[in-house]
Amino acid sequence: MSALAGRTALVTGGASGIGAACARALAEQGVEVTVADIDGPGAAAVSREIGGKPWTLDLLDVEELETLRLDADILVNNAGIQSIDEIAAFPPEKFRSMLALMVEAPFLLIRAALPHMYRNEFGRVVNISSIHGLRASPFKVAYVTAKHALEGLSKVTALEGGPHGVTSNCINPGYVRTPLVTKQIADQARTHGIPEDQVISEILLKESAVKRLVEPDEVGSLVTWLASPAAGMVTGASYTMDGGWSAR
Repeated sequence: MSALAGRTALVTGGASGIGAACARALAEQGVEVTVADIDGPGAAAVSREIGGKPWTLDLLDVEELETLRLDADILVNNAGIQSIDEIAAFPPEKFRSMLALMVEAPFLLIRAALPHMYRNEFGRVVNISSIHGLRASPFKVAYVTAKHALEGLSKVTALEGGPHGVTSNCINPGYVRTPLVTKQIADQARTHGIPEDQVISEILLKESAVKRLVEPDEVGSLVTWLASPAAGMVTGASYTMDGGWSAR
């Protein structure tokens, strides 16, 4: 029996991509997973597949999150979006909403989950950051800013949670084979002035030593390890899964 059997988890953005892969990986270890997503039908479909619970959740409704209390042993902050444009043309309202989704909402969910984790002297916070939490790229001002802020939030959570058996870590993938990446290819082609068929090789994988996209299941496997008792001394860390991008 898995050491995680009987634990509970909340995965945001769990209806597809990395979130769905994390939900599946945790469920395979016997974790009862709540799949949260603004896409209610998508969350319900993944929940049926893994025997979990769906939760239709709009993380931009931050005021509703302020009074939330979560009885989750494992929290995976995964939900995110991307928008590509130069700073001078970047819509301020888009900048604010992206920071709300990828920084303020994770803060409020961590805040809601910590009392339960502290009572049980066990908790795992896994924040799906990005290589852009450690490195910058042009035309991604809101995303890079949000992911850098998420790194700080994760480290403070690690320092406060450590005495209570709670760990907090970031996973920093490069480009992952998800709808989020697929949707930005046209925008990348536009902003860089190149054909779409050159975006993957000349932009997405340019800095990687391993010339392929990260698979969502690879991220899910790291989430399950970070959630396990074997990773009890791993906290405040940022785990790159970037094919060597950050080695430069």
